Amino acid sequence: MFFDTFWALVLGFAISGAIQAFTSREKALAALGNHKPATIVKASFLGAISSSCSYAASAIAKSLIDKGADFTTAIVFMFASTNLVFELGLVMWTLLGWQFAAAEFIGGAIMIVLLTLIMPRLNLPKRFRLLKMAEESTPHVRSTWHDAAGFTVGDLTMVRSELVIGFLVAGLADTLIPVSWWHHLFLAGHGLLSTIENVILGPFIAFTSFVCSVGNVPLGAALWNSGISFGGTISFIFADLLALPLVLIYKKFFGLKLSMKLVAVFWLTMSVSGFLTEKIFSLLKILPAHHGLVPHASRIGNNFTSWMNLIALMVSIGIFALYITRNKGEDSLYAKDPICGMQVEKATAAAVFEHDGQVYYFCAPGCMESFKNSVSA
Repeated sequence: MFFDTFWALVLGFAISGAIQAFTSREKALAALGNHKPATIVKASFLGAISSSCSYAASAIAKSLIDKGADFTTAIVFMFASTNLVFELGLVMWTLLGWQFAAAEFIGGAIMIVLLTLIMPRLNLPKRFRLLKMAEESTPHVRSTWHDAAGFTVGDLTMVRSELVIGFLVAGLADTLIPVSWWHHLFLAGHGLLSTIENVILGPFIAFTSFVCSVGNVPLGAALWNSGISFGGTISFIFADLLALPLVLIYKKFFGLKLSMKLVAVFWLTMSVSGFLTEKIFSLLKILPAHHGLVPHASRIGNNFTSWMNLIALMVSIGIFALYITRNKGEDSLYAKDPICGMQVEKATAAAVFEHDGQVYYFCAPGCMESFKNSVSA
């Protein structure tokens, strides 16, 4: 799975770093500053062409929110960048057939509509609501590619544990747990009841199997060919944003209370989307039939992935070179959060603390509290 997603990880986190370095608060607000229909369509298109893995997509969404983008619109962007992308459809077509590739876009559109209707009704903490005009006019510092590299490495540093755990557990699950074990969790042959149970359990399997982006399609193909419903397979594939390591990342980004709300909303939209997509395909009489062949979870487009990974490796070396040569002096406009490792802009840091004559900057108040506890222990 790491081989399959390495280039997407590098691309996604590099995009995130560039957004944080070069996108001013005013630009983010102008492009994604509300959740009107036209803005949602724009966010969906921009997300689809950004094509990020789920981990990187969450980092990009957080950076957009930090820049002042509307919370709902940033979440729509995150969903689109993992579930409305070309390579996902290509892998689904290859492993599962054209109906699944079509379902990606139909179901993805349904999810975006549901998110647009539900997300604005969440009681968001004050810091995630639209910024006041006085805050919107905060001057944006002049950034360089060195600063962009700092944001990229900082984001990766913050989620490094979740990434490692996610890939290790996903590999172990794919190797050690037989597909038949998953199959026993799903009802079959009970009509509407089976469909409902399957679409609800699909995201649960994604949560427990630590799937990531395109890497979950082979497991989805195996589940489908062992008897799971069409809608259940779709809801499972869409649920890469509910993998446990990502839920832990949401907790870091947004706090426990809001993260629990997001998990509930994501689960609901993924399940409803899978259910409605199956019903649409059933009405159109284009539901695919199960067959006995269970595709091996081998790498699809191996040559393409190898070349992309080679390019990503060279890009990674370039990013690291920019990172280690960045300005780390006191006159730098940026600082490193000593707790999570993120790069923060000094002028707009979420929290600042002075200790023994040195000023520390933090991405969130929680990091500052952790630092205070560590220095006072």
